[in-house]
Amino acid sequence: MLGKSTWLKEWNPEDPIFWKEKGSKIAWQTLTITTITLVLSFATWFMISAIVVRLPGIGFKFDTMQLFWIAAMPGLAGGSLRILHTFLIPIFGSRHIITIATLLKLIPCIGIGLAILDPSTPFWVFLLLAFAAGFGGGDFSSYMPSTSIFFPKRLQGTALGIQAGIGNFGVSLTQFVTPWIIGFAVFGTLAGDSQNFVKGEVQKSIWLQNAAFWYVPLLILFAALSWYLIRSVPIKASFKEQLDIFKNKHTWFCTITYVMTFGSFSGFSAAFPLLIKIVYGDFQNAPDPLTYAFLGPLVGSTIRVVAGPISDKTGGAILTHIVGIGLIISVLVMAFSGLLTPTSLDQFPYFVGLMLVIFFLSGIGNASTFRQYPIIFSHSARQGAGVLGWTAAIAAYGPFIFSIFIGLAITNTGSSVPFFIGIAFYYLIATVINWWYYTRKGCEKPS
Repeated sequence: MLGKSTWLKEWNPEDPIFWKEKGSKIAWQTLTITTITLVLSFATWFMISAIVVRLPGIGFKFDTMQLFWIAAMPGLAGGSLRILHTFLIPIFGSRHIITIATLLKLIPCIGIGLAILDPSTPFWVFLLLAFAAGFGGGDFSSYMPSTSIFFPKRLQGTALGIQAGIGNFGVSLTQFVTPWIIGFAVFGTLAGDSQNFVKGEVQKSIWLQNAAFWYVPLLILFAALSWYLIRSVPIKASFKEQLDIFKNKHTWFCTITYVMTFGSFSGFSAAFPLLIKIVYGDFQNAPDPLTYAFLGPLVGSTIRVVAGPISDKTGGAILTHIVGIGLIISVLVMAFSGLLTPTSLDQFPYFVGLMLVIFFLSGIGNASTFRQYPIIFSHSARQGAGVLGWTAAIAAYGPFIFSIFIGLAITNTGSSVPFFIGIAFYYLIATVINWWYYTRKGCEKPS
């Protein structure tokens, strides 16, 4: 058991003796607790993506663009809050940040659950509550810097891959559990009455509020465990001192490549359920979006865990390069194959399959880029941790950017094809940057 003090008296994971006798146990215990709480962070961050597809069926009169706006708001908040979180660990320490961040997520979970109970809840209220769900996305940029300073460099790819990869499972968790948990009165009468869900000729009772309420007891439990079991590494720096990362051009290059990988993972995770509903929802016997949407984040999360140790052995840059090429090809095939303007439901399996390829590639890239950044900034552990937080912050705008621009493309042109063409050009720019600075022979920062 750790002592009562918030800050550890010493921390030197690069010292083999210290790591064996003391550091390893503390680091892995901390990783376990923070990873579980990160799963809840991602789950609550994306819970609205699973809820929004059911709102029209229980009487909410929101149009297509309004639904995409609701799905987008957690991404806007998550990215903005991650910018703040980037600088918090060296100031307040892991114990305080992880505990308080876990408790803050009670606000959207309780608020969204209550809003669902009243079908007259206005659009702007859902926007605010969806924005509050961004608490779950914001604290990631505290988790990653925290984990990076707990582990020696030789294990950072593995540790970050485990935490981020398992944490990403929260996206699949919320999209997988939601269809089940809204099917019965899990809290009895305490969580309110059921709603009558109507889709075509199908009518059934659901408890959609359960999709938000079920996180509440888990958040309270793990906030308590975080306070009791986590301590803070004594690497301190003021806000002003941490701004030095922005003077380094590689901070910006790393940001561009991580938007390509995690921005794609988070962006498509948020938009995937609505994309299924809008593109294939008008066919007879149309698929339920939540039956398939969880598969994308599940694939991306799983491969991120696996790719972490692989990145430690091969280096991250080459994997990021391969991922970039694969993403360019995948989104262009999606744009020009007719899968986004289907004439038959027979095309749906190919659409889902290609989306899973995109999630697979983004998952590998999530691991490989996070392996690169501590190496690129190996001259300073504190700067490397800061860059991890900053890049994660900007990439967390993925759900907002992807949802809004996909929604705009569909609203203005009738399909999402223009978005997929546009994102291919971005992938090309990011891949060229990664190749020039980090992959090619004689590059400036081989990683």
